Amino acid sequence: MKDTLLIGLYALAAGGVVGLAGAGVLRLLRGRSVLVHVLVLLAVTVLAVVAGVATVAQAMFLSAHDLWVVLVTVAASAVISLTVGAVFGHRLAAAAVWAQAARDRERHLEAGRRELVAWVSHDLRTPLAGLRAMAEALEDGIIRDEATVAEYHRRIRVETDRMTRLVDDLFELSRINAGALHLVPTTVPLGEVVSDAIAGVAPLAANRGIRLVAADTGWPLVRGGEREVARIVTNLLINSVRYTPADGTVQVAAGQEHDGVWLAVSDTCGGIPDGDLGRVFDVAFRGERARTPETDGTAGGGLGLAIVRGLVEAHGGRVGVRNTGPGCRFEVHLPAA
Repeated sequence: MKDTLLIGLYALAAGGVVGLAGAGVLRLLRGRSVLVHVLVLLAVTVLAVVAGVATVAQAMFLSAHDLWVVLVTVAASAVISLTVGAVFGHRLAAAAVWAQAARDRERHLEAGRRELVAWVSHDLRTPLAGLRAMAEALEDGIIRDEATVAEYHRRIRVETDRMTRLVDDLFELSRINAGALHLVPTTVPLGEVVSDAIAGVAPLAANRGIRLVAADTGWPLVRGGEREVARIVTNLLINSVRYTPADGTVQVAAGQEHDGVWLAVSDTCGGIPDGDLGRVFDVAFRGERARTPETDGTAGGGLGLAIVRGLVEAHGGRVGVRNTGPGCRFEVHLPAA
């Protein structure tokens, strides 16, 4: 019993020294990956066993041959343990990275939802207050001048149309985010879609003195949902018209590439700040200059480009933006028919 107790004390002493050293190493490596920590823990465990065996063997006066046999056996077990630990640690590290990415994505989505609620509340409450005031003024007969009455009617129509577009955008975005968007792929003639989109946006552009130009680069065929492709083009045009100053130009071009079709909308907006380039497709992001709605009805809820990204990704495509020349260039890549 006394020998067993001594053996235990020797093993504990040797293992304790290795354990303290391992704790110091882990403290120095506390900023490293999970895989590194798992490997260090396994190495400390193996070294503690080796130290304990070597110490006890010396105390028991084992022969060199017997000590060597024990150490070889422990070493073989250590190799197996470290190999299994490396595989497990790698999977654990990958799971930790995935979990962190999921948490970051959820935080980003939650921040986007909060920002969206704030923007929508602002964009609905402000025009509703104005509509209520104008309606009450007309109902009470406070405004009698025909020109003022006509202006009130015009503003009521403009604000109503703007809120209708905002509700439509919210519905479209909710379908995209909920995975309820079901595409019916067909062969879409891009030239006809662009022509119809330009015709629809032309009144807004004319009101702001902006020229809409369709470059004669050849219009390929796209494989996708016709309504969704039309929405992509229209939203890009409206966005460019909204931010391009008077006497500016918005140009649409398209072409074939080796793995699909590209569509580009270029404007003369003066460019996008570098810090905002990565955020223009985020929900409710409109930049600093868009916080006050335009009186001509072109202001939106900051959802147009987010819808564009969702629809493009639903087609298996991609969308991006970059500054070029006097403005910026939005470029969409879609599958060819």
